[in-house]
Amino acid sequence: MRELGQTDYSQYYNRVIDGVSGMMEWSVLIDRLVVKETSFFRHRPSIDYVHSCLKRMIVENTLSESFEVWSVGCSSGEEPYSLSMIVSDTFESAGLDPYYGVTATDISRAALTIARNGIFPQRKVEMMEPAIRQRYFTQQDNGRYLISPELQDRVCFNHANVLNINEMPSMVQDIIFCQNLLIYFRRWLRHEIMNAFVERLKPGGVLVVGLGEVVDWSHPEMSRAPADEVQAYIKKSVDA
Repeated sequence: MRELGQTDYSQYYNRVIDGVSGMMEWSVLIDRLVVKETSFFRHRPSIDYVHSCLKRMIVENTLSESFEVWSVGCSSGEEPYSLSMIVSDTFESAGLDPYYGVTATDISRAALTIARNGIFPQRKVEMMEPAIRQRYFTQQDNGRYLISPELQDRVCFNHANVLNINEMPSMVQDIIFCQNLLIYFRRWLRHEIMNAFVERLKPGGVLVVGLGEVVDWSHPEMSRAPADEVQAYIKKSVDA
């Protein structure tokens, strides 16, 4: 409002809802409000837990036709690309073709543009293990790093608001990864979103949230994963 020289909230509200120009202002407003701080492998135990889940499915031969992952609140792409690296490595270690996909959603169009471009500053990439950096990144002339086409082809970035989750396509997932997002919502809203996640999980699928983000939620179709370092829930099989 200060940038636009407006002091009346009603006046600014009318601007935001005013057709195409209002949509543009709304996009700018959202981008200013949301927190986009993230990093590759931000919470390593949770990423490693996804690896263990996929490995178990491969060993037990319970993997469906393709392995589907949803990164909710993906920001500028570090999280879904990290998940893609882990999944790709797991398929390779098992000697299987990497038949998987990662859907990544966020409310910030600016962050999604960065994610789709797949170019990251040196400080973010060089924090990773050298082997991962060498395999999945190419350093550019300006010192920044470009994510490999192998991973870019596996991740689909979409603009979406998790508060409108019931309006999203109901695609079932093996993994729903939602960290550092639910903490910003009221308790009842967190529960509604978690319940909607359950409907989008395959039997045996896993929901991973941030530690302590949801402390009093339960669902008859879900059981808490027996892992102290992560907060994850497993959807019961049909015959469970």
